[in-house]
Amino acid sequence: MLKAIRITTVLALFALAPTMGAAQGASVAFGGLKQDTSLAVEVSADQLAVNQADGTAVFTGNVLVGQGAMRLSAGRVKVEYTADGTGISKLFASEGVTLINATDAAEAREAVYTIDSGNVVMTGDVLLTQGGNALSGQKLVIDLKAGTGVMEGRVQTVFQPGKAKN
Repeated sequence: MLKAIRITTVLALFALAPTMGAAQGASVAFGGLKQDTSLAVEVSADQLAVNQADGTAVFTGNVLVGQGAMRLSAGRVKVEYTADGTGISKLFASEGVTLINATDAAEAREAVYTIDSGNVVMTGDVLLTQGGNALSGQKLVIDLKAGTGVMEGRVQTVFQPGKAKN
């Protein structure tokens, strides 16, 4: 059983295979999800509740978070601010999360985005699409700064056959 695979390598090796499944974990390239995490984070929603005591804000209803070309949508997003209150530490998204950027898109039940590290952890029925290819599992950890990620939890894949490069 494969422990880790790179989508670009798999596409080259399995160009004629329409499906591949049951891998335990898959390392994938996220060129389309590579992100400059120092850019401003913009949030819009139907409602906002702020709690000064614990340094959080909760956005609910049609929440859309933007940072550069990346977009995250969810039913609810809790924002945790840094200890000094000058920036955002983490975003906790729930109630149907979609993360998109360029040609990549990922869906899950929940996601946690740690701004400083550039890591997004998506959990619960995760589905990643990259062009015509799809990858699913239970947990997807994305490193936005490096443009890489790892899918875990009964990983299944579907690759569209392509032409071999000469």
